[in-house]
Amino acid sequence: MSDAPSEDIVPKIEELDDDEVEDLKIAPSAEDPLPSPNRIIVKRPRGRPRKHPISPPTAISKPPKGRSKTGCITCRRRKKKCDETKPHCIHCQKNNVHCEGYPPKEYWKSGKQRAAEGRRVSFDRPRDLPILIEGVETDLDRYFLDHFNFNVSRVLSLFTDKQNPFKEILLPMAIRHRGLMHSLLCLSGSHLSSREPNASFQERQIHHFQCALENLRTDRNMAKSIAGDQTALIEDPTVAQTLVLCLRSICAGEVNGEYRPHMDAAKHLIQTQKSPNQEFQSFLFEFFIYHDVSNSVTSLDRRSVLMMEDFKLPQFMIQPEAGALLGVVDGLFGYISKIRQLRDRIRWRRGENLKPLVDYQILSDAQAIDAGLRSWVCVQQEDSPRWIASMLYRQCTWLYLHRTILPSTPNINLRDAVDEGLSYLRQLPSDASTQSILLMPVFLLGCAAFEPDQRPDILQAFEGLEAYSALGNIKYAKVVVEKVWEMMDGGDGDSWDWETIIQKQGWDFLVT
Repeated sequence: MSDAPSEDIVPKIEELDDDEVEDLKIAPSAEDPLPSPNRIIVKRPRGRPRKHPISPPTAISKPPKGRSKTGCITCRRRKKKCDETKPHCIHCQKNNVHCEGYPPKEYWKSGKQRAAEGRRVSFDRPRDLPILIEGVETDLDRYFLDHFNFNVSRVLSLFTDKQNPFKEILLPMAIRHRGLMHSLLCLSGSHLSSREPNASFQERQIHHFQCALENLRTDRNMAKSIAGDQTALIEDPTVAQTLVLCLRSICAGEVNGEYRPHMDAAKHLIQTQKSPNQEFQSFLFEFFIYHDVSNSVTSLDRRSVLMMEDFKLPQFMIQPEAGALLGVVDGLFGYISKIRQLRDRIRWRRGENLKPLVDYQILSDAQAIDAGLRSWVCVQQEDSPRWIASMLYRQCTWLYLHRTILPSTPNINLRDAVDEGLSYLRQLPSDASTQSILLMPVFLLGCAAFEPDQRPDILQAFEGLEAYSALGNIKYAKVVVEKVWEMMDGGDGDSWDWETIIQKQGWDFLVT
């Protein structure tokens, strides 16, 4: 075997350390006196060659540099490089772009910390409390409710505080019934708007009016009852809504018959169902009949339920001292309804050109009414405001009869009767609860006042009613009375027929 080294054996070459690299020398040659970078003279390392040579180092590729997360929000969204100048980067300024600034710095948090923070944020977030009373949602609604309790309820009844049906019956119902509450707030807002014209009052009361109507439209039992289903029992609060919405038409001074659907619904309900709450049933009957009979005084086509032969007041209503309105349970409104029937018969005879207009049968019926009024006994305590108001009602009922039967010419008996009515009117305090029921008798007094010296007191009475109750229908009643006076002074024999006068004006409203 030859001692010569084999060509296949590669001697081990150790890597040079940093200090050994310094020993590298570039040797010059004769052909190239300058050192050449291609010719490197390596100093032979000392020591034995390594058994396993170290592999030459390979180039390590650096990981690609990710996008910076510290740039401004605008540059990150536009995918542009940001110079990260604060508070606003120069790059956005140069490009005439609004710089949205930088996101808040986030610090590293453990999973437990992030979970705990999420729970804390969910609890710290403010939540709206539920509505305590359905329908009363804003500060203005609460103001409406206060106004209803302290003002509106007092001008609608003879009772101011104790035994006031609006406070003791309707308000507790409304607290448990959203539709009735919307109706009461609508009524209160309408009354406020008539006293203090205000856009916010008007807008909010319209909102409550629409909500109240929506509640009536979506009441299934109401729809069934109107359709003729005798088994559908309407809840008392829903029935009460029809009355309150009728009052809202009065407060707003509406003259296009907006009250009619509510009155018709109430009429249907009192004829088809009975409330288990006798207190509410009494109030419902009295309220409806009072407005129904008053409606017949000013409207040609509205006949009172008392004019129906098969209708009688229920026995539980025969308690005159407990009445919230006068004339209903003490019998006077029964006479008013009979007088309205006489007027209808006279109009029919006039339309048929029959003479005389007042035949003997009409005259005989009128005398029976006259005898009844003369024998009528007031059950109120003598000389009390209720007694005085009741006597005024009787006086005006007789004037209504006189203006129906006798010619529209001045006479001494008519003058004396109007003077007597004015004497009762003067005795009533201008701030007493009796003011709430005086519009109809004042209207009838005015339609009988042929004498000019009687009229200033009547005009003053209209002004006092407006100051007390601020109901919107009062001014229209006053205009009708003034039109009647104009016809009286001109000798027009049709001045007795104020229903037709109202119709020619294009109006349809209640004098209540």
